Amino acid sequence: MQDKLAIGVDVGGSHIVSAAVNLNTFEILPKTTFSVKINNKASKDVILKDWSMAINKTIESASMYDKANIGFAIPGPFNYSKGIAMFEGGNDKYESLYKVSIPDELPNYINSDKVNLRFLNDATSFGVGVSTQGKAKNYKRVIVVTLGTGFGSAFIKDGVPQVNTKEVPKGGCLWDKPFKSGISDDYFSTRWCIDRYHGLSSELVKGVKEIAEANNDYSKTVFNEFGSNMTEFMIPFIKKFQPGIIVMGGNISKASHLFLPSFENKLQKAGLKVDFEISTLMEDAAIIGSAKLFDPIFWGLIKDDLPDL
Repeated sequence: MQDKLAIGVDVGGSHIVSAAVNLNTFEILPKTTFSVKINNKASKDVILKDWSMAINKTIESASMYDKANIGFAIPGPFNYSKGIAMFEGGNDKYESLYKVSIPDELPNYINSDKVNLRFLNDATSFGVGVSTQGKAKNYKRVIVVTLGTGFGSAFIKDGVPQVNTKEVPKGGCLWDKPFKSGISDDYFSTRWCIDRYHGLSSELVKGVKEIAEANNDYSKTVFNEFGSNMTEFMIPFIKKFQPGIIVMGGNISKASHLFLPSFENKLQKAGLKVDFEISTLMEDAAIIGSAKLFDPIFWGLIKDDLPDL
C-alpha cells in the first residue's frame, strides 16, 4: 500500500499544506490534510521544522513511518531537478533557504525511516492537478493560469506539462515574458490591481477582494483593463498552443466574473473559441499534482524536463 501512496505538499508564502494522495485514484485521503502557518523570514531551521510539522502530521495520519514519498509544489526560483532553493533578497520570501539543498536538510526533521523528495513548480503542480481531477481532464490541451501574488502558468498536453516544445514559450511559463512596459507578472498580479485602483481612486486597499467589493466605477475599470490586458497578452500563446480550455486559479480568479467577460469578448473578436473553468480545487490541485511526481509513468515523462536553473 505504501507504494500506492505519496504525500503532496503545497508551499506558500504564509503557510504550507500537506496531504496523502492515493496514486491509483489521485484522490486525497480523508483526514490526512494539515496546514501550518509559516514565517518566511525565519531562519532555515525554523522554516524546515515548521514545514515538517505539517508533513509529519500527514505521515502519522496515513501511517507512512516506514517510507514517505513526498512531492513539493513550490514557487521559483528553485532548482527543481536537484531540490535547491534559490530564493534571494529580491524574492522577499524564504531568503534563509538560499542555496539550501532541501533533500539534504529536510529529511532530518521528517518522522519516516526512508524519505524521498521530488519538486515541481507550484503553478505547474496546480495545472497537473486540475488536468488529473478537474474538468480539464477531458481536454487534450490545457492552459492553466494562477492569478495571485504572482502570475503562474502551465501548458498541459495529454496531462503532461510542456516545457521544451515549439508550441509553448521558453520554459513553458508566462510570468517573465515581455508585456507593455515590463513583464506579464507586473500586470497580472495582486500588486497591479492594488496600484491601478489606487491610481484611479486614491484609495489604498489591501487586496483584490476589497476592490471587487467596492463595486464602483474605479473597480470596474480595473477589472475591465485586467481582462483586456490579459487577452492582448495571451492571444499569441493561445493561437500557438490551441488549448481546448483555460483553467484559472488563485485569489484573483475569485473575481473572475468581473474580468472574464472582457477577456472572452476580445478572444471572440480575435476568432478564438476556448472553454473556461475557474477551478474550485485550489490547494488540493497542487497537492495532487505534486504527489503525482511519484507515479512512475508520469515521472518518466517529466523528469528530464525539470528546470535546474
